[in-house]
Amino acid sequence: MDGRDWKKFLLPYEQAVEELKVKFKTLRGELKSREEYAPIEFVTGRVKKISSVLEKAKRLSVPMDQLESGIEDIAGIRIMCQFVEDTESLAELIRSRQDMSVVYEKDYITNKKPSGYRSFHIIIEYPVQTALGMKKILAEVQIRTLAMNFWATIEHSLNYKYKEQLPVEVRARLSKAAEAAYQLDQEMSSIRGEIVASQRMFEDNSNLINRVLNNIQELYFYHRVREAAQFQLRFNEIWETEEGLSDLSADIEAAISRAKKGDNS
Repeated sequence: MDGRDWKKFLLPYEQAVEELKVKFKTLRGELKSREEYAPIEFVTGRVKKISSVLEKAKRLSVPMDQLESGIEDIAGIRIMCQFVEDTESLAELIRSRQDMSVVYEKDYITNKKPSGYRSFHIIIEYPVQTALGMKKILAEVQIRTLAMNFWATIEHSLNYKYKEQLPVEVRARLSKAAEAAYQLDQEMSSIRGEIVASQRMFEDNSNLINRVLNNIQELYFYHRVREAAQFQLRFNEIWETEEGLSDLSADIEAAISRAKKGDNS
């Protein structure tokens, strides 16, 4: 093993993971703010420990002076989606980005591993601006459904326990569980339209409630205390049934418009 400063070696990878997490979370928020469907459910990231990097380098016969090009997942991002269809939508969004470039892809969803593992992997090249200048590093983006991620997390824990030598019975049960997770994803895809419509309805209603409450507070800002109190009472009466919220919102917005014009009628 060489005598490099491993802490400094990992710094650009740590920076890349933090930046990529922010970018994908921001992408999710931006799509939602535009009232578009967001294929991202949540995002996590990690940097491999030095022990894991060295172990993988040994297993793949990667020389110490070629770690940066030979080990592609030192920086790892994991993105969870609700539906299998979302994984391809997200992959297309990544391909179209200008701030990272796709090196290659590995589709373990269409072509699952013998263990039953399913996930879509994209190896990207990502530029990091360090104190010493720009440095391009490799990172792996894993895209999975929630069911795939649950299975993969369990498999990883068992592989760690048995040091990659799973008993035959455990492998068989894991394979059966992987198929069950796949069937769950298929079933969810079959009712995807209903699920997405329901979620959109919930989000629209939540946004409407937030707008009503914020607008009531804005009336207080304009010193329309009596109107604000009356609207608050109306909201208290209807918010559980959610009937009449649109009319209430329109009335409050009209009151704000009058307040801005200085109309006291």
